[in-house]
Amino acid sequence: MWHELLVALALVLVIEGILPFLNPAGWRRTMLGAARLDDRSLRLIGLASMVLGVIVLYLVN
Repeated sequence: MWHELLVALALVLVIEGILPFLNPAGWRRTMLGAARLDDRSLRLIGLASMVLGVIVLYLVN
């Protein structure tokens, strides 16, 4: 189980690094926009991301 968890974490890091590597200015603008969001909006985005991730995991397995 730990192996799969570490592989998943490594893939997340690779995917997270793609945008700042390919388009640093666009990534910076996006992060500045996210920093301006209120807590409620960020929580809703986080919740939507988690739900989408669970749905994808369910469909894949």
